[in-house]
Amino acid sequence: MWIEREDTQAGSEAATERVGSARGGRQAGTPGKPALCVSIHDVAPATWDDCMRLAQALREVAELPLTWLVVPQYHRPGGEPARMEAGLERALVQGDELALHGFTHLDTAPRGPGLSERFWRGRYSHEGEFAALPADEAARRIQGGLDWFAERGWPVHGFVPPAWLMGEGAWQALRAFDFDYTTTFLRFHVLGAGAGAGTPGSGGTVWSPSLVYAARNRTGRLASPLLADALALALARRPLIRLSLHPPDVRHPRLLRHAQATVERLLATHTAMTKAAFAHLFATHHYQYGPQYPPRQWRAPQPP
Repeated sequence: MWIEREDTQAGSEAATERVGSARGGRQAGTPGKPALCVSIHDVAPATWDDCMRLAQALREVAELPLTWLVVPQYHRPGGEPARMEAGLERALVQGDELALHGFTHLDTAPRGPGLSERFWRGRYSHEGEFAALPADEAARRIQGGLDWFAERGWPVHGFVPPAWLMGEGAWQALRAFDFDYTTTFLRFHVLGAGAGAGTPGSGGTVWSPSLVYAARNRTGRLASPLLADALALALARRPLIRLSLHPPDVRHPRLLRHAQATVERLLATHTAMTKAAFAHLFATHHYQYGPQYPPRQWRAPQPP
């Protein structure tokens, strides 16, 4: 068993009750099993049809809770906002979670001359919106996203930066907000709100590289399922496995079938839950790691 509850009576009660409401996306997990968090990225009117197809494909396997990463002002036009919003309302009612995924999902900050900048903000992704923003601009965009959620009456517990890229300014800005968690490519960071403490990182971090597909080129489509299998094997006894799907994935049947098979296999050993549920359980239910899984303190910035 990878986690233990300090208070046996409270642990028994937690196993029989729901954690939070469906609109908060905090379903109760199973304390004896590691978690599986499946997320759909880049949710916007322009991508909505593909996002819905991803969700439908997953639910052909099981009615698992999903985390939808929503971009309030996506840089690509198109689609019908009303259709997306109605669909996300239904997802909330079903117990899914909506997370803030940047504001525009486009990197518009000036690019420096260094090799690292050229790789991460060029070859790796042109959409790392929070990779190089100063703190004040990062805070302005985060607040704009939260205001957009609030106008629709939607709860938001997590912030996931586009392309998992956050520079020092974005990490600084994040301290001013009450998110339960954020994620980079390598780690799940439980923040102060989730820990009930008010200091980002007081809940610790979990090493959990995301299983993800590189759908935009042939080499990536061939190699990324193999890498996902290797990561799933390496993470099998860790507290958390994350599977992150993107709209282009749905256009490649091989990737979609692989995602379905991965979810089916992992559900035999893992409890599916939203990211907010994992952050809440990790931070508030006094779980203790064995020596092989020590919690690590938050530090900024983290590489993707």
